[in-house]
Amino acid sequence: MTLRAVVRGVGHFLPTRVVENAEFEASLDTSDEWIRSRSGIERRHFAAEGETTSDLAIHAAKAALTDAGMEPEALDAIIVATSTPDYTFPSVGTMVQAGIGADRAFAYDVQAVCAGFVFALANANALILSGQAERVMVVGAETFSRIMDWTDRGTCVLFGDGAGALILEAARGTGTNADRGILSTDLNSDGRQRDILYVDGGVSTTGTAGKLRMQGNAVFRQAVEKLTETAHKALDKVGFSGGDVDWLVPHQANLRIISATAARMQVPMDHVVLTVQDHGNTSAASIPLALSVGKARGQIKPGDLIVTEAIGGGLTWGAVVLRW
Repeated sequence: MTLRAVVRGVGHFLPTRVVENAEFEASLDTSDEWIRSRSGIERRHFAAEGETTSDLAIHAAKAALTDAGMEPEALDAIIVATSTPDYTFPSVGTMVQAGIGADRAFAYDVQAVCAGFVFALANANALILSGQAERVMVVGAETFSRIMDWTDRGTCVLFGDGAGALILEAARGTGTNADRGILSTDLNSDGRQRDILYVDGGVSTTGTAGKLRMQGNAVFRQAVEKLTETAHKALDKVGFSGGDVDWLVPHQANLRIISATAARMQVPMDHVVLTVQDHGNTSAASIPLALSVGKARGQIKPGDLIVTEAIGGGLTWGAVVLRW
């Protein structure tokens, strides 16, 4: 028998404020048509004044516990993927632990920008397979609206705030690719590509949070190539190809990137969970948000083969293959 990390519950949370594309027309040389045609984004959510990343994460965590029918005391560990923490320290993970009353769980953060949830999911899988934890909550939560340059139309219209959470639990499988749970992971980094996507501030440089900077065309080229490659590598590890995938749940950054990646993987768009139009790019929160929304819509069902993939600043990129 083989140990697997099986999904037991998902949940998400979005701030109340919805920002339509048209709101940017008053302050930027842009339009709803310009934003939609280049990104597929129609609207996004922004956190209210005083509403923090940990606030969003706690709401999503509670929703995941409810979906799993699980009490917080059952959790052994909490991993939060975020690039926009409330503080330099302590971690958002510890604030989630306190906020949901998971007194037994150890907690920490993972920072791999938009690929953060994939990296955190791989971390959680490793904790379960090594026997260090039996039940792990993985959260992606961001308030990217706090690091936007509102004069840069190439970036500020793309991002949104939100959180998603997923609970994994150890279960016995047969050791075949028919098992439920995480079947394979693939993680990658290339620090030489730092300058195409970064934030121009930090504790040991400017002493400020800084603002997001991006070379959009360069990121697009890297994204399509690397996302396709990592998805194929993860699928190959367990004897699958794109034609076997029930649902591709990609990082929701840009509809053109998602469409191009799906085409290269030979996954039809009606087998892709899309939320980018309503959420924008929520960085590490985008995949768990999409998983939770996909389940709520009735798209994702038990037994479905799912591929999640993401790329973020660093560069960091990776994929996870799991059976729901």
